[in-house]
Amino acid sequence: MDKIYLMPTQEAGRKFVMRQLHGNIVMLNLLRFRKTADYSDNPELMPKEPISGKQAYQLYIEHTLPFLNQSGGEILFMGEGGDFLIGPENEHWDAVLLVKQNSVNSFLAFESNKEYMKGIGHRTAALADSRLLPIVETK
Repeated sequence: MDKIYLMPTQEAGRKFVMRQLHGNIVMLNLLRFRKTADYSDNPELMPKEPISGKQAYQLYIEHTLPFLNQSGGEILFMGEGGDFLIGPENEHWDAVLLVKQNSVNSFLAFESNKEYMKGIGHRTAALADSRLLPIVETK
């Protein structure tokens, strides 16, 4: 089975901070949903009836937006994905999300917010795989 990526590793987090990015950061998210959300790691968040990964991700977005906005962040774009026009033929991403943060520090503050973290189980239940690429504007 191919490796899946749902959370950053400690090493990836260290490299992100060491890049010393300045100004706005946009996080490019590529998302692949589970057919049925898997709440086995967070049963306290599990809805009464089974839901799709896409529905679980919507619960994650609803939970996350107040914390994202409070940190100065915003969702710039969320759309449906699909197969690549240029890229691996065997890769398919269900959704693409662009999230802007004012700085690395505001992103880190958002990511470490304890109240935000209480709902992250919706994200892990929703996703079969993901990618997160921090990008900055070139001048």
